[in-house]
Amino acid sequence: MKIRFNTLTAGLLFLAFQIGVFAQENDVKSQLFGQTQRIYEEAERQKANILAPKSYGKAYEKYSKAEDDYQKGRNLEDIRKNLREAEAYFSKALEAVRLAEVTFASPSAARNDAVSAEAARFAPDAWTQAERKFIEAAEILENGDVNNAKKRGAEAEIIYRQAELDAIKANYLTPAWTLLEKADRLKAEKRAPKTLARARKYANAAEDLLRQNRYDNDEAREMAQKAKYEARHALYLNAQIDNITSKGYSLEDMFLAFEAPVEKIGASAEVDIQFDRGWDPIVTSIMDKVTDTQEKLRQAIQVIEKRNSEINNLQAQLTSMESRLGNLSEAERSLKRKLQMERAREDLINQVAKTFSRQEGMVLRNGDNIIVRLYGLSFPVGKSTIEPQFFQLLTKVQDAIRKIPNGSVIIEGHTDSQGSDQTNQVLSEERAAAVRQYLLANMTISENKVASVGYGESKPIASNESVQGRAQNRRIDIVIIPEWATN
Repeated sequence: MKIRFNTLTAGLLFLAFQIGVFAQENDVKSQLFGQTQRIYEEAERQKANILAPKSYGKAYEKYSKAEDDYQKGRNLEDIRKNLREAEAYFSKALEAVRLAEVTFASPSAARNDAVSAEAARFAPDAWTQAERKFIEAAEILENGDVNNAKKRGAEAEIIYRQAELDAIKANYLTPAWTLLEKADRLKAEKRAPKTLARARKYANAAEDLLRQNRYDNDEAREMAQKAKYEARHALYLNAQIDNITSKGYSLEDMFLAFEAPVEKIGASAEVDIQFDRGWDPIVTSIMDKVTDTQEKLRQAIQVIEKRNSEINNLQAQLTSMESRLGNLSEAERSLKRKLQMERAREDLINQVAKTFSRQEGMVLRNGDNIIVRLYGLSFPVGKSTIEPQFFQLLTKVQDAIRKIPNGSVIIEGHTDSQGSDQTNQVLSEERAAAVRQYLLANMTISENKVASVGYGESKPIASNESVQGRAQNRRIDIVIIPEWATN
């Protein structure tokens, strides 16, 4: 037992010693590399590898050499020398970045737009070519030749814009073109030429719209969706017609096959389906049945509303009778006070709701929280800049917040499902943060009372399959949390 104890003690002492040595080594490295590491991180943040590639490359080479020598336990003075040189090159790179930001303002904007369109993924060849040109321009600028640098930067800008357009086209149209290529391989044009022609027409229309205005792309997106549907439709028809032909089905077989699903619909709708007079009477009967059902539903809703009105009247009479009773219990008086408070809160919420027109926004209630859904606030595509025409709407938001004293506010950013999840998440966060900063700058309210959060495309309120649905999903929600909600 004693031997085991001594062995365990020795092991723990050795482990403690190793931990101490590791901590000491980390402290030494932090002292050696700390300052250079900070300027290195700043160069990374300023994109010096793109805007000042020559100086950045030399700095990175020296920094990597210092790290390698440190790992191999080489002379500390040599390591310090490499770190000093790396720091000098990083500083030079940061100075070059400031000049490059002015010189390459337009190409940099084009590059950012290409990044937002995921050009590296959807248009890799053009993206790589543009990056190469841009880095060449930055290197020329570092050598002091401003005119040639601008010329090469302009060439890069043209390629970035083309890469952006190619990426947008690929993002919207690749599924449709893939289906059309499949249709060509299967020779669907022989069996479904009209449907395939419609698919191509919609795809070409989408491409033309994107070429004319790559940023106003709702109509192009709709055309691309139609192209995909018609291409799938053509493939389906091609397969069905091929099946009918190969199995030698007669025209009678085809008609009977078409009639079978309609008979099921008729049975479900309690409509007598008879095909001896063609399809028109059948369609009329089913439509009449649907119309009749809708009318009955409307009447049922009216009955329910009438019953609810009667219940409310009875409740009002009961409340009136209770108010005339002179000997109310404490519990009843407390309930009455709560009802009065609730009515006052409802009046307050109604005042907030009246602040906004139907086009500007909608006021909702979620428990005790008040949500101002700003349909009227929109942003430039892919941007988080608040444009001056929306200042008046945000002034109304300030008035609404002031009507709920001592409350706190959460600004929620939401997007539709177009584009990548990551891009939508970042964009929703930036837009919510922009609204937060605007409110803090224009009203007297504590910073800790206003928060912002982005949800990307994760909380839709409508279908993303339609233009109208996507427009509703692209929104800013102002969530006002009254003081009474936290008590």
